[in-house]
Formats: sequence, C-alpha cells, structure tokens
Amino acid sequence: MQEERDLVNRAKEYDQEAFAKLYEDNFDRIFRYIAIKVGNRMEAEDLTQQVFMKALKAISSYKWREVPFSAWLYKIASNQVVDYIRKKSRQPETELNEDITATDDRPYKTAEKKMELEELSQALKKLTALQQEVISLRFSWEMPIAEVASIMGKKEGAIKALQHSAIKALRKHMVVEDNG
Repeated sequence: MQEERDLVNRAKEYDQEAFAKLYEDNFDRIFRYIAIKVGNRMEAEDLTQQVFMKALKAISSYKWREVPFSAWLYKIASNQVVDYIRKKSRQPETELNEDITATDDRPYKTAEKKMELEELSQALKKLTALQQEVISLRFSWEMPIAEVASIMGKKEGAIKALQHSAIKALRKHMVVEDNG
C-alpha cells in the first residue's frame, strides 16, 4: 500500500511515469468492471479511457484514505457507467454485438460465449443495485470482502450476506430463463 501511496503522491506532482504505472496496475480491473456493466467491448474501452482521463484531470485533488487508490477509480468508473446507462436509456435499445472475452477461432465457441454473456447480463439486471455492486466489486474487481465493505460503507457480515443473496438470485434467474 505504501508503494501505491508513493505513486499517487508522485502522480499528484504531475509525474507521468507514476500515473502510467497507476494506469497499468488498474486498467484491467476497471475495464472488466465496466465491460460487465455495459456488455459491449468498444463502449467499455471508451468508458475506461474516460475514467482515466477524469482521474488524470482530478489527481491533484485526490486525498489519500485508508483504502486502495482503486476505490477512487471505481467511484469514477461507477459514475461513468451510470451516465452511460442514462444516456443509452434515452436511445433505442441495441443488441449486444460483441463478446468481451477473447475471441475463439471456432465460431460456435464464440457464439456460445456471447450467449452466456448475454444471459449473465440479463440476469444481473434483475438484481438490486446493491447486489449488482457487490457482484461487480467481488468478481469483476476481485476485491476482498473487507475492501468491498469499506467502499460500500457496510460491515463485512452484511457484504457476505448480500453476496450470498445476489448469487442465489442470479442462479434463480438463470435457471428460470433456461427453463422458461
């Protein structure tokens, strides 16, 4: 954590190498979080770039707290996703046309992955906002429960219970959709 704190302090002093290291360390997690939320690789790439542009512009006002720097990036990403979804909801709905996972040279495998992603995306939309956040933080961001609890302002036990209910609800929605 001290190394990250030093990088942030250097980035606040406009050290390009320090910000580049923060970018490299956090890009994949931010991208995965956004990609799961928006379900489109190109949009996720654009939104991820916007997150880091906003972070670069605001880094000088960043105040260190006892949570990882990624928590601040997560907040920016979360706001970007909310803005994107609001904007998209005003436009006609389009189908998911890209697979966010690596493409496979076998078309049936790519199609299968795309169908699984669409099914997961639809099931996630049926969860409560808090359940969606817990799933995103725990599995997209691969954050430990303690960190998720800190970010969400809840106790670890509450996060565990929320994660359990979210996974149970996901299973139910996915089984119902498969059978329905």
